[in-house]
Amino acid sequence: MSTSVVESAIRRLANTMRIYGEEFIRYPALVAVDQEEAIENLDRAFEAKLEAFHTLYDVSKGLMKYFDHADTSLIIALRNALHHQNHPLFCSLLPELWLKGNPERLLGAAFLLARHTSISGAPSPMGHYIKLDDIYLRLDPGKQSPYLDSVASAERIERRFRLLEDGLALQDIWGKAKRERYPDEQVYLDVMPIFISAVARTFIALEAAGMQFKGFDADTYKKPFTSELQINLKSLEFRSLRMNDLQILLGPKLTLSQAAIEYPTEPQT
Repeated sequence: MSTSVVESAIRRLANTMRIYGEEFIRYPALVAVDQEEAIENLDRAFEAKLEAFHTLYDVSKGLMKYFDHADTSLIIALRNALHHQNHPLFCSLLPELWLKGNPERLLGAAFLLARHTSISGAPSPMGHYIKLDDIYLRLDPGKQSPYLDSVASAERIERRFRLLEDGLALQDIWGKAKRERYPDEQVYLDVMPIFISAVARTFIALEAAGMQFKGFDADTYKKPFTSELQINLKSLEFRSLRMNDLQILLGPKLTLSQAAIEYPTEPQT
C-alpha cells in the first residue's frame, strides 16, 4: 500500500477523534435540550472513530501486526460487530439507561463500571461503556453464543479471545463483580482507554515506519499519542452507578464518570 494512502487514513482517524471530542464538549448543553440527539451523537461519533481505525488497519496491516495485541484486536472486533450489526449486542450504557424505555424501570439497579488506568496522568474524561458480557457473547467460543463472530477458524477464534481476556484483565472485572454481587448484565467496560491504547500503539508503529502525520488534526494528535498517553491494560479502576431517585431526577445531564461513585483502589495481591 502506498505511503500516501496510509497517511490519508491517519489523517481521517485524527479528524474523527477531533469530531468526537467536539461532540463530548457539546454534550452538556445539548442534553439539556434534546437527550436523544445528545446521546446518539456521541455514539455515532464513537462509531466513526472505530470505522476510521479500521480503515487505517486495512491500509497499514503490512506495517503492524494488529492481531498480536489485545487493544488493537478488540477495537477491530468491536468495529466489525457494529458495522455488520447482525445481533443485538454492544448498545452502550447511556442509551441503555435513558433511551430504552422509562428510566424508572431501573430504580434500585446498580451498575459496575470498569476502566483501565492511565499511566501518564489523569484519565480521559470521555468514556464509552459497553456490556462486558457482550464481548464474551461475540468473541468467546466457550459461550456457544448464536452471536459468535465465526468468520475465522475455531483455533484462531480461541486464540484471539484468550489474548483479549488475558491482555485486558477481563477476569479481574468478573472477580470484582462476583465479590460485589453484580448481575452479569449490569457489568460494563469502558472501551475508551482501550481505544486510546490502540491508537497510541498504532501511531508509534507507523511513525517508526516513516509515515508522516499530515494535516492539522494528525499533527496535533501525533505527540500525545506517540510520546505521552499510556494506558495500563492490566490495571483497572471501578465505579458504581446506582439508579436512585437523584439519578432519575438528574437524568443524563452528568457523564457516567461524574454520576458514578469511585471505588477505593484495591490492594495488589
